[in-house]
Amino acid sequence: MTNSHLFLTSTLHNHTQGITVASILSSAIDAVEPGEAVSRFVKLDQNRLVCGDHLYHLDRYEHVYLMAFGKAALPMSFKLVEILGERLTRGWVAPKHVSGDHDPRLIIQPGSHPLPDESSLKAGEMLLSAAGSFTENDLVFCLISGGGSALVTAPYAGVSLADMRELTRQLLACGARIDEINTLRRHLDRIKGGGLAKHIAPAKLVSLILSDVVNSPLEAIASGATAPDPSTLQDVSAIIKKYDLDNKIPASILNHFEQQIETPKPGDKLFASVKNILVGSNELAAQAAARTARDCGFTTIDLRNAWQGEAREVAKTLVEKLLTSDQLPICMIAGGETTVTIQGTGKGGRNQELALAAVPLLADMPHVMLVTLATDGEDGPTDAAGAVVTGETASRAQALGLDPAEYLANNDAYHFFDQLGDLLKPGPTGTNVNDLTFLFRFDT
Repeated sequence: MTNSHLFLTSTLHNHTQGITVASILSSAIDAVEPGEAVSRFVKLDQNRLVCGDHLYHLDRYEHVYLMAFGKAALPMSFKLVEILGERLTRGWVAPKHVSGDHDPRLIIQPGSHPLPDESSLKAGEMLLSAAGSFTENDLVFCLISGGGSALVTAPYAGVSLADMRELTRQLLACGARIDEINTLRRHLDRIKGGGLAKHIAPAKLVSLILSDVVNSPLEAIASGATAPDPSTLQDVSAIIKKYDLDNKIPASILNHFEQQIETPKPGDKLFASVKNILVGSNELAAQAAARTARDCGFTTIDLRNAWQGEAREVAKTLVEKLLTSDQLPICMIAGGETTVTIQGTGKGGRNQELALAAVPLLADMPHVMLVTLATDGEDGPTDAAGAVVTGETASRAQALGLDPAEYLANNDAYHFFDQLGDLLKPGPTGTNVNDLTFLFRFDT
């Protein structure tokens, strides 16, 4: 269980409802703990393995293998190793962080996030090399979680790692949505867009997927390594045109697209031996938080899990919903993944930026609170998961000489909230199911 005290910022520590709010945040993370997500869907009875609604007789396979990549790769792997025991032959794991001891059958190669680097390239080649040895007599588990798109990469010949990193930078800087970013990634990488499934064939493949993508389309989670890709090269061209990227992204990438190498599509016979199972999502985390909030006496309102767009604009809409509600006490929960169009040189992430944009909107409002939370514990390239805002945040900032508008213009939410002691820093949670925003109105 996650220690709720890890969520206590300066405001939550001193607020009369601070412990309660922290427990609600904690329950959201606990609900999507990766090991528990795996164990809910995978059950072993002697040599009979039940995965969701499918049954596998392990004595029919020569080998059982494991591949895992994403921010939750380690805890998902450890749980599956525990379930399979001696029946597991070997596993290959590409996490973001490595900590503690692990089963000697697991080969671990960390990657890099949010931008791929040489370690991501090594991790990608590790998976493809291993997949090349599988046969039709093998059963392979892929454990996929958010962040996998950057943690493993295997660009097509002619596209360098530097080219991929530059493409990612340009897409992030122009405010492209994550689904748009993934559409391009799927068409540039031998692992993504069903590529890994293609390499694993003809082995039987079961993918257990922890979603960090709005509405959980399988092709978008870690760029859909084992799922059919509904997007096309026409979609790629439309995205490049939309953000005017023709003269910004590397020529090698444009040249690759001209080769017309398409990804495997829905209905491809390749996927007849593939079972993709969604084991955790943003919606599940939000539902668990809502149950805790109701147990604590709040009326809960589900604002759904499809929030996208500029973080500062989403902040306006969410705050308006809070301030126009007359129910007390209330807890509204919104999930999704916003974006930030980078214009300044500051430090932060989309959750911190959303919170910073809410500061003037909530200024001097009594008994209100907004909390943003990246469920992986890391918002953008920072050690913070989000931030806490109340009606007093603006006056506290003014007393310290901090102007929210200036920090927002510089995309510097991290340093704004750091000086107030209101950055959420629970540390890496080991899971990743996108972002949550909590809006509270208290009766006192």
